[in-house]
Amino acid sequence: MSGPSAFDAYTPSQVARRVDEIGIVKARQAWLPMFVLGILAGAFIGLGALFYVLVSSDPSLGFAARRAFGGVAFSLGLLLVAVAGAELFTGNNLLAMAWADGKLSLVEVLRAWAIAGLGNLVGAAGLALLVYWSGHAEMNHGAIAREYVAIAAAKCALPFWTAFVRGVLCNILVCLAVWMAMAGRSVVDKAVAIVFPVSAFVAAGFEHSVANMYLIPIGMLLESAPGIGAPQLVTWTGFLGNLVPVLLGNVVGGSVLVALTYHLIYGQRNPKQD
Repeated sequence: MSGPSAFDAYTPSQVARRVDEIGIVKARQAWLPMFVLGILAGAFIGLGALFYVLVSSDPSLGFAARRAFGGVAFSLGLLLVAVAGAELFTGNNLLAMAWADGKLSLVEVLRAWAIAGLGNLVGAAGLALLVYWSGHAEMNHGAIAREYVAIAAAKCALPFWTAFVRGVLCNILVCLAVWMAMAGRSVVDKAVAIVFPVSAFVAAGFEHSVANMYLIPIGMLLESAPGIGAPQLVTWTGFLGNLVPVLLGNVVGGSVLVALTYHLIYGQRNPKQD
């Protein structure tokens, strides 16, 4: 009997086993490659955010078109993570499934999250600095710079619980995108699986902690530039005030509402369903 076709997706229960197996490998990597892969993931998500802002800063597009097309553009970030290879904190919230199945300890999961998350921050903020130095935001007569500052200021002004709930909703969609990408056997499969959930969370205005590690620092750098006229709206206090609830929301959305939900269905301690 011939093997599976490249066009056959893995079944959900097979994806669950893959999430466990890949999660164990991810969590038990040496810290240095995990950290460097985290830097790459932060930079990749930053590139997706850069592409999004380029689209959303165009005033000739209507509201829905800016949100939808911008969301598709942002999908570049997770595509790079999934295909080129990187360690993304939000996607790695799926490690909770291997923990629930008894295959990883809580210490291993928290270690993986901490190393990847710190790497994401370095990569995203480092990209923000490079983009600032490049003069990219001066394109379209400074419209891109103004858009960055407006986005960053709005994020810094979010109330705690609003940011938290938007973080939950965001990472439900991100982890579902990662889950579905693991069902694919080709790059095309992964791209199709990723684009729709990611573009949906971006269009809806939900909050992604790693994207914010790029968007808020670059907004902070740009807010004092000539023509912006919005000094001190983006601050370190605002950055922290956004990052804490969004990180917590991302963990709840990805770990609890996706990983642990699928554990209840397909987990090691339950009958396998193919």
